[in-house]
Amino acid sequence: MTIPALMQKKKSGQKIVMLTAYDYPLGRLLEQSEVDIVLVGDSLANVVLGYSDTLPVSLDDMLHHTRAVTRAVKSIPVIIDMPFLSYQVSIEEAVRNAGRCLKEAKATGVKVEGAGKFRLQTIERMVDAGIPVMGHIGLTPQSINILGTYSTQGKTASAALKLIKDAAMLEDAGAFSIVLENIPSQVSKEISIRLQIPTIGIGAGPECDGQVLVTYDLLGYTGGYHPWFVRKYADLDSVIESAVKNFCEDVKKGNFPSEAETRNLPEGEKTGFLDAIGKHGDKQE
Repeated sequence: MTIPALMQKKKSGQKIVMLTAYDYPLGRLLEQSEVDIVLVGDSLANVVLGYSDTLPVSLDDMLHHTRAVTRAVKSIPVIIDMPFLSYQVSIEEAVRNAGRCLKEAKATGVKVEGAGKFRLQTIERMVDAGIPVMGHIGLTPQSINILGTYSTQGKTASAALKLIKDAAMLEDAGAFSIVLENIPSQVSKEISIRLQIPTIGIGAGPECDGQVLVTYDLLGYTGGYHPWFVRKYADLDSVIESAVKNFCEDVKKGNFPSEAETRNLPEGEKTGFLDAIGKHGDKQE
């Protein structure tokens, strides 16, 4: 799977699947699945590092976790979220940081939020430097202090029209795809029809060219709150809690490890060992 192949999937009407990964084990499982894109999301901050929002996660954090993912994922694109303040300060710094994502973490491309004038110029420079860029509009979590809430965006006619305009400008700037987060389905449908590049929805209805979820959410491995648009395909919280409880009980009752889970000295060595410790009495060296 390549970025040009993703464009072809849109043309042929095939849905694109994107999921998040933050480490080698999860990356390995996604590599073996039918996922088309792996996203190392700045949701790392919430689901792995325990922050209340995405703002505290650093570029070094993202690079560290992306390196773990790309050691496992070889045959599909790995996109890294550029974290807060890694691309907003200056175009030069943004391009340099995006370049680090490819050079140091082996990512295929980067994702950036927003579509303002400065952001569009930044994307153009990144693409000109040979860095594939995925856009992201609608609910943009890095702007939570401005938005004030994680509510649906584009609910008025003027706000919806702005999203359509923003999406077109991102395509013109060179983005190879756009994430549409938490916007009305009618708006995401209109955007998807108008663009030549794929749209990937999260809480944006079924009309997008693809869908993305945080993998921990769909696995039920987040310990509580789930966004309204998440469908849980498993309940790993309960599975893990039960497994740990059973392990604790087995250890405390002396049921673990069993004979099959224990290695003993061979018979010939056992006699020599017992003779050796017998010569030293109770003292062990």
